[in-house]
Amino acid sequence: MIRLNKFLAHAGAGSRRHCDGLIASGRVRVDGIITRELGTQIDPDKQKIAVDDKVVETERKVYWLVNKPAGYLCTNHDPAGRPRALDLIPHVAERVYTVGRLDEASEGLLLMTNDGDLAHKLMHPRVGIEKTYEALVAGNPSMADLEKLTAGIWLSDGKVKAKYVRKLKKQGDSTWVRIVLAEGKNREIRRMLAKLEHKVLELHRVAIAHIKVDRLPKGKCRRLKPDEIASLQDLAERKSRPRKSSSPEETEK
Repeated sequence: MIRLNKFLAHAGAGSRRHCDGLIASGRVRVDGIITRELGTQIDPDKQKIAVDDKVVETERKVYWLVNKPAGYLCTNHDPAGRPRALDLIPHVAERVYTVGRLDEASEGLLLMTNDGDLAHKLMHPRVGIEKTYEALVAGNPSMADLEKLTAGIWLSDGKVKAKYVRKLKKQGDSTWVRIVLAEGKNREIRRMLAKLEHKVLELHRVAIAHIKVDRLPKGKCRRLKPDEIASLQDLAERKSRPRKSSSPEETEK
């Protein structure tokens, strides 16, 4: 099931706010019946949706990998007119969204899709899909620093920790570090390392799960291959299933 305004927006009828206006004004029919309820849920595979008596076709799902350069925003609209990751795929007609965000100064792998269900599963903290980053940090973090990252660091919005951390190489007075996260908070890596007094000078996301940016040039994009899409969907489905408890108490219940 999907909200009617979301379905219409994805099908190209306009923004969700505009689609709310279409619904409220009685211009939308679900299985031939006018609906004015903004929270209406529909099944696009089983129900016929029409705007002004013209049937709205289900939008095909698309999956793109983008190598975002620094200076681009992960938003669909910016009042200031700054560059957006969406500007890197102007040829994509579908209304797509970024799967997880990178801040303006960060670069690297973005997945962009109109498959809302997959995007939600890939980014939900409970599901725990791994994201891999490479960070250039000021100074030379000690082993104790790296252990603190995996043990957990308290930030203003709670305790966060990396799943895996290791040094890669020195670059002058700075150090490249690989960090794997299975959760996601705003500017998490930058804030964690700032707590340890190691400023992040560069931050690249190089992988989401097993999907890697590899040698794709900055600012370029490619479609995900069918096997990549299938494996992501399988991984997200498996990891989003509720875990069964094996405790005696649960077994008795």
